[in-house]
Amino acid sequence: MQIKDKVAIVTGASSGIGLATAKLLAQKGAKVALVSRSKDKLEKLSKGLPDSLVVVADMSKPEEIKSMVQEVKKHFGRIDILVNNAGQGYDAPIEQIDPVIFHQIFDLDVVGPLVAMQQVAPIMRQNGSGSIVNISSGTALMALPNMAAYSSLKRALVGISLTAGEELKKDKISVSVIYPYITDTDFEKNTIKSLNSEEEGQGEHGGYEPPKIDSAEYIAEKIVSEGIEKEAVEVYAHEWMKK
Repeated sequence: MQIKDKVAIVTGASSGIGLATAKLLAQKGAKVALVSRSKDKLEKLSKGLPDSLVVVADMSKPEEIKSMVQEVKKHFGRIDILVNNAGQGYDAPIEQIDPVIFHQIFDLDVVGPLVAMQQVAPIMRQNGSGSIVNISSGTALMALPNMAAYSSLKRALVGISLTAGEELKKDKISVSVIYPYITDTDFEKNTIKSLNSEEEGQGEHGGYEPPKIDSAEYIAEKIVSEGIEKEAVEVYAHEWMKK
């Protein structure tokens, strides 16, 4: 998809990958709807992005998601791109996963993107094309100690994404899933962790040594160039993930 003059929604746009993606889309000529719960951060970002729109919404609440999409459609008259980036981590051993917390993260990491897709798909269908990009995680492809809750939710998002891609193909709506791993953002700081999630002598993820840290800008480039412009079904941030 050509990005210039397209209308894009970026969730979780106030920081990290979402912020970098919003900036890159704006640089390429898109009109960007900036979505998150952080109004002050969004308004500051919007000042530097021509034709951008600030929409405050909690992506774990379906009614707020529906209102957000309606507001963007009313303001711009169309929606061409959706980047489902908002999400939160949860680290805990299997025996310590709190069902209440797990359900809260499920609402944000899985249900939120699903509802957003349901809302934009008819609009994109009416436009004759569209691009949906869902941000999963490299952990969805791995089995790491203490990561069962988060990785399982990101695997669920992969399943939804791949199936949606098949269903929406006839409408010329592409659905891409992105697999970043360790990225230089505040994601880890905001991750919910059980009190005993760090195994003594093993480290947070069972002694696993992660690959180098990527910048948010690197992931944003993958999202835009491979996910949106090239409409790749799956986009890996690291070559080793393909093996």
